[in-house]
Amino acid sequence: MAREKSGFWIGLAATVFYPVGYLTGRPRYVGREHLPENGGALIVGNHISHLDPIHTALWLHTAGRAPRFMAKHSLWSVPLFGTVLRGCQQIPVYRNTADAQQSLAAGTQALADGKTVIIYPEGTITRDPDGWPMQSRTGVARLALTSDVPVIPVVHWGTREILDGYNKKFRPLPRTTVTVHGGDPVDLSAYRGRPIDAPLLREVTDLIMTRVRELLAEVRGETAPEGFYQVKRTPDGTDPGRGGPAAAP
Repeated sequence: MAREKSGFWIGLAATVFYPVGYLTGRPRYVGREHLPENGGALIVGNHISHLDPIHTALWLHTAGRAPRFMAKHSLWSVPLFGTVLRGCQQIPVYRNTADAQQSLAAGTQALADGKTVIIYPEGTITRDPDGWPMQSRTGVARLALTSDVPVIPVVHWGTREILDGYNKKFRPLPRTTVTVHGGDPVDLSAYRGRPIDAPLLREVTDLIMTRVRELLAEVRGETAPEGFYQVKRTPDGTDPGRGGPAAAP
C-alpha cells in the first residue's frame, strides 16, 4: 500500500508514538484491509484508556494513512503539545459552545479533502466498569451523514490494563497484548438523503456505536450488554449506569 504523505509534524509525532506504543504493550493490529488506500474515511472508536490514541494512530500509520483526530480543544493550550497538534492538522472539538459547529465543519472538510478522521464519540474514556461503550454524542452521526466516505468501526482492548485513567493505575509490565481491530464499514445507505434532525442523529449514532460494541464483543470473546452505559448525575452524585436511550446532547 502506498503511504499517504503526512508531512513533518506527523513524522515527528511518529518518532514518539512508535516507541511508546511498542514499549507499553504488544500491539496486535487487525482489520486494516477495511481502510481505503486513499480518500476520506471516518474512523469511529471506543475509548477505554488515554493510551488509545497512540494505538489508533499506529493502526492507521502502519497502514500508510495519516491520522487526524477530533480532540477536546483544551489540549491545544498545552505547551509544545498544542504546537504539535496544530502542525499535524488535528481538529479541536469545542463542546457546548458557539464554536461547536466549527469542529464539525472542520471534520467534514478534512473528510472531503481525502483525510482519515478519527473520532471517539463517547467524548472521554468510558465509565462503564466492564469497559463497554457509553451513550455517545451525536456529532459522529452528523459527520457520517454529511460526508460520503466509509464509516469504519475500530475497537481497542488491552490498553486499560496498562493505563487505567479513573483508577490512576499504570502497569507497563508484564507487557499486555493491545488489540486494535477494524471492522466492515457501517452501511448507512438507508439514512442518507433524509432530513437531518435530532431523532435521526440519535438513531444513526446508536447504530454506529452498536457496530462498535458488537466488534468489541467479538474481540473480547464475550456477549455484549444491551443498551449503553449512561453518565447522568443524580442529586446525590451517583451514576445510574446502563439504561435505555438518552436524549441527544
